[in-house]
Amino acid sequence: MSFAHDHTRRQFLKTASAIAGAAGFSLSPMSSAFGQSFPSRNINIYVPTREGGGADALLRASSGVWKKYLDNAKFEATFYPGAAGRVGYEKYMGLAKPDCYDLVFGNMGPESLNWVVQPPTFSQDDFFYFAQVDEDPGTIFVSRDSPLQTIDDIVAEGKKRVLNVGVSRLAHPATLGMLALGRHTGAQFNPIPLSGGKNTRAGVVTKEMDFGALPSGSIVSRAKNFKVVLMFTHDNPIPDRSDNAPTINAKFGMNLPSLYAGNRAYGIKKEAVENHPDRYKILTDTLQKIYGDPDFKAAIEKIKVPWEFIKYGNAEACAVYVKGIMDVGKDFKELLTGKS
Repeated sequence: MSFAHDHTRRQFLKTASAIAGAAGFSLSPMSSAFGQSFPSRNINIYVPTREGGGADALLRASSGVWKKYLDNAKFEATFYPGAAGRVGYEKYMGLAKPDCYDLVFGNMGPESLNWVVQPPTFSQDDFFYFAQVDEDPGTIFVSRDSPLQTIDDIVAEGKKRVLNVGVSRLAHPATLGMLALGRHTGAQFNPIPLSGGKNTRAGVVTKEMDFGALPSGSIVSRAKNFKVVLMFTHDNPIPDRSDNAPTINAKFGMNLPSLYAGNRAYGIKKEAVENHPDRYKILTDTLQKIYGDPDFKAAIEKIKVPWEFIKYGNAEACAVYVKGIMDVGKDFKELLTGKS
């Protein structure tokens, strides 16, 4: 490519970026045409959690099909566990190039609540989620042989004594829902972070915890051992697999936003979109195609995630969710930090 051509192209993209930014990243057909060679190399994914968990499984399932629509581009994931996701995001914001080849794949709910507890070292305006993959409701659950078999049992017992509640971490949508229920009903709940879903389930099984609060997917897939007794969303998407568990707003007359405990999404630096709106459009257009692809449904079934949880959400929908959960989180900030 000649210098003159490259200079002209860069000048056009600079102008297109300004226009796209003013119009919510909308693109003209001409600017889109420049992105047809994208991607020409691997796409790097920063994952702010450890390898082998729910985020890892959903990332592999979605990117494994997404690459079909990106000329079989390879996705390379790097995992950054630590500080409830904080390490991964700070690595991403510090190291990722603003060229649309570096993305992050995170869990919007817990990681947004993390910023409520302690603001990040970067500006939250410099980053946004652009594609939601799933919506896994937060739940309250018990062991099948627990003396507490309904949410009414739990609330009644919580008014008599302090109940220990196993949670994966304090700054989490499931923890938030449980705390909101306690405040609303007067039940006394003591959340105990057990570092992950596996340890939380173990605590409930051994009766060290009176009950637990986690994403529903990890509970309904173990229905022989656990029972969901309440969901923190407006609707129960899987009543037949969750003992027809009631929802918190309908059961208790509350007005919480849906608290999805598993709300994985792809994110990107705002600067990358401003620099390369053509590439960003290719990413968003192609990713949407996987939701109607039978291969994606097969991949989801293989990792035992209910298909009902799979739901695309664009950048606007992601922003609405993040704002909603952060607003509720601010109301419970002291409880989420364990300082109450």
